[in-house]
Amino acid sequence: MSTAQPIIIVGGGLSGLVAAHELTKKNIPVIIIDQENEGNLGGQAFWSLGGIFCVDSADQRSNGIKDSRELAWADWLNTAGFDRDREDHWPRQWAKAFVDFAAGKMEPYLKNLGVKFLSVGWAERGSGSASGHGNSVPRFHLTWGVGPEIVRVFEQPVRAAAKKGLVTFRFRHQVDQIIVDSTGRAVGVQGVVLEPSQAERGAPSSRVAIDKFEIRGSAVLIASGGIGGNVEAVKRNWPIDRLGPKVPESFVVGVPAHVDGRMVQIAKDTGANTVNMDRMWHYTEGLANWDPIWPAHGIRVIPGPSSIWLDATGKRLPAFLFPGCDTLSTLRHICATGYDYSWFILDREIISREFSLSGSEQNPDITNKSHIQLLHRLFTRWGTWPVQAFMKHGKDFIVEDDLESLVAGMNRLASERDGPVLSLEAIRHEIQTRDAQQDNKFTKDAQIMLIENTRKYGADKRRVAKPHKILSPAAGPLIAVRMNLLTRKSLGGLETDLDGNVLNTAGESFPGLYAAGEASGFGGGGMHGYSSLEGTFLGGCIFSGYQAGRALAEKYSPLSARL
Repeated sequence: MSTAQPIIIVGGGLSGLVAAHELTKKNIPVIIIDQENEGNLGGQAFWSLGGIFCVDSADQRSNGIKDSRELAWADWLNTAGFDRDREDHWPRQWAKAFVDFAAGKMEPYLKNLGVKFLSVGWAERGSGSASGHGNSVPRFHLTWGVGPEIVRVFEQPVRAAAKKGLVTFRFRHQVDQIIVDSTGRAVGVQGVVLEPSQAERGAPSSRVAIDKFEIRGSAVLIASGGIGGNVEAVKRNWPIDRLGPKVPESFVVGVPAHVDGRMVQIAKDTGANTVNMDRMWHYTEGLANWDPIWPAHGIRVIPGPSSIWLDATGKRLPAFLFPGCDTLSTLRHICATGYDYSWFILDREIISREFSLSGSEQNPDITNKSHIQLLHRLFTRWGTWPVQAFMKHGKDFIVEDDLESLVAGMNRLASERDGPVLSLEAIRHEIQTRDAQQDNKFTKDAQIMLIENTRKYGADKRRVAKPHKILSPAAGPLIAVRMNLLTRKSLGGLETDLDGNVLNTAGESFPGLYAAGEASGFGGGGMHGYSSLEGTFLGGCIFSGYQAGRALAEKYSPLSARL
């Protein structure tokens, strides 16, 4: 067993586990502190779809995809839109380092731990311009086993290290303060011990304190996540200048309530610097979960490109705001209407192929690594079992045989949110206008062009429905889905250098204080800039935990101390 002083990791999510893995490989002891119970180890990553951003991978090449570090970096810069000299200094450096990692070590690092990728998807297809937002090629590497598998490959070696005495877990410990010594170095944390909880993973737990604690070590690494589960914090940081004219009133929530941003604020109160807190990543295709685990639990639809997207007033969204293309531009457009929801109109043919739901619990076939269940996904006429359950029980779905009944149902849902009354004739016109573009092999409609282009990628040909007329009875019945705004990620956070060392408000190193994952905006205080290419959230947790863990190992190893 090592005689080195332990590194204190606040947060048992993915970035914390990765850092602990890197530290214990160097025989450095770790104490992992988390306010939730042991069943929540792995944090938000457990609930994820397990997408990883890799560049020029073996899986891409086997699918005939030509990618490169240079192309990925160009896509990143076009998407991030870095424009703040001071606040974007470290985020830009982190972004470059991440793309280098994604084009080099990411794939072998994960595969050496046992990760296998099922497919390479094309998320965030972009704004329709080669020099604009989005991925030029598919880069979303879907993990076989999704989020729980990514958690497993790091949790197992960390638990093995715990058996050797290198890792100590302190669950149900809520940190309230970072301890700073007389030299200005972070040397520990203190807070309260919460009463035991048997709450299931992700569910709210008691905040009743039964004791106090103080833990000291060599350094403190904050890996506690962002603010996505704290709707009031989301609203408080909402950038009205970019996503106005007002703060949305209603959200569904994409992460558990304990993702509340407390530790970022505690670090800030201790003298740490935060940057880019107005940059956030929220989805526009959220469903209210009919079987919720946490408050206002929302599930994101991961759509194919074919659904007709209407705003709350019934107007079709303009090019290139199509499903799966440009999340934040679509969010900006929807917010500009003054309403906090929009509509998909589709049919059985589209939903059977193009509707996937984000989250490990919504994809039991891939989560359980079941080839038999996966075959059902490929050949079903009504979508996956979870999609069918939402159609049956979800309050955002309307299924009807005719358009008149469909619009009547949409108006019933709109009235619940004081939304505008939709015109049957206006919606009929929007659908018929697009349907008319199906009469020839060529078209002027950008969405139909997108559908045809998407089907040229082999992995998407099975997933994307053949272009057809929405009002064709053969493709029915008709389906309308109310799409809610879904909170998810913080893109800003604690400012750090490339070692994950937090900076103070003077822009200088805060000795002994480190941050990783979403608490650091996935690195530097916001490596994504204003927007994301997807697959970069889990990847960002892995990379920032890797960087911080290795830097701490080098700085605080017994050998370093002797030197």
